[in-house]
Amino acid sequence: MTQPHGSGRDKHAGHDPEAFRRKFWLSLVLTIPIVATSHMVMGWLGYRLDFPGMALVGPVLGTVVFLYGGWPFRAGAVAEVRDRAPGMMLLIAMAITVAYTASVATSLGWFDLEFWWELAALVTIMLLGHWQEMKAIGQAGGALAALAALLPDDAELLDTDGRPRPVRVSDLRVGDTVLVRSGGRVPADGHIVDGRAELDESMVTGESRPVARTAGDRVVAGTVATDSALRVEVEAVGDDTALAGIQRLVGQAQRSRGRAQVLADRFAAWLFYVAAGAGLVTFAAWWAAGDLDGSVVRTVTVLVIACPHALGLAIPLVIALSTAVAARAGILVKDRLALERMRTVDAVLFDKTGTLTKGAHTVTGVAAADGHTGQQVLRTAAAVEADSEHPLARAIVTAARRDGATDLRAEEFQSLTGRGVRATVGGVRYTVGGPALLRELRVGLPDDVAAAAAAWAGRGAAVLHLIRLDDDAPHAVGALALEDEVRPEAREAIARLRRLGVGKIVMITGDARQVADAVAADLGLRPGVDEVYAEVLPADKDRTVADLQRRGLRVAMVGDGVNDAPALARADVGIAIGAGTDVAIESAGVVLASSDPRGVTGVIRLSRASYGKMVQNLAWAAGYNIVAIPLAAGALAWAGITLSPAVGAVLMSASTIVVALNAQLLRRVQLTPSR
Repeated sequence: MTQPHGSGRDKHAGHDPEAFRRKFWLSLVLTIPIVATSHMVMGWLGYRLDFPGMALVGPVLGTVVFLYGGWPFRAGAVAEVRDRAPGMMLLIAMAITVAYTASVATSLGWFDLEFWWELAALVTIMLLGHWQEMKAIGQAGGALAALAALLPDDAELLDTDGRPRPVRVSDLRVGDTVLVRSGGRVPADGHIVDGRAELDESMVTGESRPVARTAGDRVVAGTVATDSALRVEVEAVGDDTALAGIQRLVGQAQRSRGRAQVLADRFAAWLFYVAAGAGLVTFAAWWAAGDLDGSVVRTVTVLVIACPHALGLAIPLVIALSTAVAARAGILVKDRLALERMRTVDAVLFDKTGTLTKGAHTVTGVAAADGHTGQQVLRTAAAVEADSEHPLARAIVTAARRDGATDLRAEEFQSLTGRGVRATVGGVRYTVGGPALLRELRVGLPDDVAAAAAAWAGRGAAVLHLIRLDDDAPHAVGALALEDEVRPEAREAIARLRRLGVGKIVMITGDARQVADAVAADLGLRPGVDEVYAEVLPADKDRTVADLQRRGLRVAMVGDGVNDAPALARADVGIAIGAGTDVAIESAGVVLASSDPRGVTGVIRLSRASYGKMVQNLAWAAGYNIVAIPLAAGALAWAGITLSPAVGAVLMSASTIVVALNAQLLRRVQLTPSR
């Protein structure tokens, strides 16, 4: 198999986009005067230039372009020869070397075959194409750096007398006890020795709401204590933490991703053999015919005619245009191979939280006991929760304000860690909490409220109760359901994917089974056709993608969290929701900046359209060579039909223009979801 450009063995061979960028701009600056002073170009455009030393412009600047700008291709050619895998690099190196040698010989007066402007233009065009190509390579380092950034730099280590002192996380050892303050990140894996708090574990488990943790429970590095301080005894540090395990999964998945050949690489290998073979046959045939001078001229013409101007632009120009068109539609294409593969995807795997849902809870139901209204329950609960920073509390306050509440004041606010909150509203004491609070206070629910709460819990909603704390006996005033809201665009995204021929929609989540099933039913996933995975850990997401692939499916994974990063890297195409974490974005090949899942259909349409343009451009480039090489070799010389180097240059220019104009048609592809 042909290696990727430059084979990656020599850093100078071109895997650094910045190196290609510098070489391209300098080569472009030098190419302009070479083209402008070419007698052939002046003849085409009908102008004349004549100044002292003009004859040296081509040889001097062309030599600089060949030596400096052409270096990555010559180095890449050496690597391809070493690997016995000829490809684009060897073809380009052969073309520019032959053009340079012929031009130098012409400048020395040995024969009349000057290709200075063609040489400079070819090098510049190829540098542009490879610069665009290399920008998509090497995302693994960014993903791993983003994962590492989740860990705090410092921790508060508790001395033997219980006083905290700051230390570097790297200095922690197994058995140390650390203080994790409210709102702080857990610095290492361990278990709680003192305290009770709600932990946001979404970046590791995918669970969409904070989870109550108390003494004896395990906690994971990178998770956040949302409401109270904890004391944690360290059980694992460094490479032994769960977060480091996720890092390894991302790295392994990215290294295992096949670096398939693009069409241009394969075609370049074929063209190399065709051009080299045609050159040898041409030289031998004309030499045997007794025309040694003609054999040299025609052989050089054949090899220069094979200069892959159109071929060199056929793929990179389509990629550059498609990524620009995508960017205007809020789709960032980071990996060219991911865009190519998207057209073949037959299963789309969506992470639920933050992708198909908004990743934030909202009040979806209110039930009131007799003598109360739903509005009263909502506004009173919001007043009680007004001073709480808990995500569910924020959702209740937001819902009340949307309902028109402006005065949400309470007194004597108190947080009941792991159970709820308590406050006085209008001189009356209330508490808001979940089922554990009901059991603690031994409060029963009215039948209609109990029925509503049971229905909500059955579909996986978080249920909070508003309880009035009368002196004689506390009693329930009402209940509220809070759920991770399904994105309005998600149903349409799934319907559009089906219309595009995607055979299987898969949803995966760290949430409980009843939550997953409720969301799947809301989205219209088809039992027996589509699939739903619930209560999934990070390693399971990665394994799920691998299992789908083993079943012969080409999988696109759509997600937004750290826990999605290994699966995004493992999938044939990883698509990150733009509102997600840096890790998910770094691990993916495509990013939807708008967080609209309908953008996935835009990626598929763009992939199919750009692939069509690549095939069309390659067909044109192939057709050009099929016609031009035999003519350059003199196959029809017996009929008086020959192809001079000048005419060959015209054909090369025309071929390049056709390829460029055809690629421009990509701008017509509609990617933006209609609102």
